[in-house]
Amino acid sequence: MDSLQGIKQRFSIIGNDTRLNLALEKAIRVAPTDISVFVTGESGVGKESIPKIIHNLSHRKHSKYIAVNCGAIPEGTIDSELFGHEKGSFTGATTTRKGYFEVADGGTIFLDEVGELPLTTQVRLLRVLENGEFIKVGSSQVQKTNVRIVAATNLKMQEAIQKNKFREDLFYRLSTVDIHLPPLRDRMDDIHLLFRKFTSDFAQKYKMATVRLTEDAVKVLLNYHFPGNIRQLRNIAEQISVIEEERIVSANILLRYLPKKGANLPSVVSHNSAGSDFSSEREIMYKILFDMRNDINDLKKLTLDLIKNDGGTIEEKNKNLIAKIYENEQFVEQRLKNNVGFMRIEENNEPTNEFRYAETFDEQEVTSIHEKEIEMIKKSLERNQGKRKLAAKELGISERTLYRKIKQYDL
Repeated sequence: MDSLQGIKQRFSIIGNDTRLNLALEKAIRVAPTDISVFVTGESGVGKESIPKIIHNLSHRKHSKYIAVNCGAIPEGTIDSELFGHEKGSFTGATTTRKGYFEVADGGTIFLDEVGELPLTTQVRLLRVLENGEFIKVGSSQVQKTNVRIVAATNLKMQEAIQKNKFREDLFYRLSTVDIHLPPLRDRMDDIHLLFRKFTSDFAQKYKMATVRLTEDAVKVLLNYHFPGNIRQLRNIAEQISVIEEERIVSANILLRYLPKKGANLPSVVSHNSAGSDFSSEREIMYKILFDMRNDINDLKKLTLDLIKNDGGTIEEKNKNLIAKIYENEQFVEQRLKNNVGFMRIEENNEPTNEFRYAETFDEQEVTSIHEKEIEMIKKSLERNQGKRKLAAKELGISERTLYRKIKQYDL
């Protein structure tokens, strides 16, 4: 049996975390069998390494290995991709096509993001797992296949089962053995090792000196929560390697590349910025304005409700609240004077501490903001192939809010 360290070197796995080692050891032990394996863990933890290890250490290593991202294939074509189709079975089916389960006969199929499979496809997959049988789309002939399945997901499967989004019987068929990969934030001793490996690789790739971190920068790196896990760390290492002229990186410099915890906005410097309009600074600023406008509208409504209920004047009863809302006088006067709802009262050309409700709005400015918001939503939906969950995450809003805006703007 291959040693743990040998496997790490062979598959370029960095780290000595106990939970990582346990996951790798489990993969090594089950590899010689045909047991179905279910890999779990957050997005970006490196789940794709486990099925490669299992396949290459199994008796199937000389047969096909196919990795399928179930979340990236449109629902209307997923059955054809997996099981194949007959000529004329649907519009555009000009020839008979073999599916992955036919092509990979005798080998291994890795079903990544298996939780995204439609329920109808789940039924077909269950049949393959139970007796190795499948039927092409548009055919009535049963075919046999001998394929080992390794599945992976970052979803909480028990919640998906309870919501009837995933079949419980299929889940137990897939998860004969469960291998869990820990998030990067729980592998603190491995974070700097990974960073050094990535910066060394990028130094060779771009023919430049290797980036080094100061002691303070290392502390910042270790204390960061890394919601994107290893994938995010790799992107940060590449950005710093390419952009920074100084090869010794301080904590202050490193912090520029670490989005604040809980921030919904994408980094201005994105790994895929060359192909993403959303990463431009102007669009990010528009999004900030949208969020601020919504917050201000909420405050405006709250203030109006208070005025109606207390029966007094703004000056007497709500002076402190209004002052807090408009704490930054320069910002209010320069940006929001005509469309927030309140205006500062002036006497003898001097601002006072009193406000009045303004009935007039800059319609052109409001319309422009709406148009920009619509444009951003459309672009995000296009980039994510219409997947609203991914688009909402990219835009930094909830799915419910995205659904409401799609309906509001008739997108």
